[in-house]
Amino acid sequence: MTGAPLRLACLISGGGRTMLNLADRIDDGSLNASIELVIASRGNIAGVEKSKERGFDTHIILRRDFDSDQAMHDRISALLRENRIDLVCLCGYLRWFRVDPDFRGRVINIHPALLPDFGGTGMHGARVHEAVLAAKRTTSGCTVHLVDEQYDHGRIILRRTCPVLPGDTADSLAARVFEQECLAYPEAIGQLAAACETRRGQRS
Repeated sequence: MTGAPLRLACLISGGGRTMLNLADRIDDGSLNASIELVIASRGNIAGVEKSKERGFDTHIILRRDFDSDQAMHDRISALLRENRIDLVCLCGYLRWFRVDPDFRGRVINIHPALLPDFGGTGMHGARVHEAVLAAKRTTSGCTVHLVDEQYDHGRIILRRTCPVLPGDTADSLAARVFEQECLAYPEAIGQLAAACETRRGQRS
């Protein structure tokens, strides 16, 4: 990817592993981007400390600190615009994200299953992998998709697959899926780079 690095915002709700994977790919030169902003939906999570340790501009946005959902979303949108964010990456963010018109096509999420199956409200973490095992699937994986008004619904950018092995638990399957997530998210960002560059030029 050529051109100026994409300015990323990473939104987290947990340990920050997905955010740190993107940071590592930036550091090793395989992803032409920079993490300009990290927004956390919780304060007492490991991801906040890890983000600060990496020197990222880190904000904790708690629903209880606002009079309404709209006020909270307005604050998030303001931070994105103030930091001239090109692409918003949901990295285990467990709140509904409002996509404003100027950010349509510039918000992505990674889901630990092969959408459209095993997605939707409440389908996150171990629940997803337990559902895959209960359905006796032989293949799982991850999906990177654009974010729209519905959970796990927007246009699919790419999928990566892995086998479901005999004797798998939710934890063992999750670990195998996460290996694919670490490859899929940077790849998807690279695919979207040209479109983001075009939009950035239109805004300047």
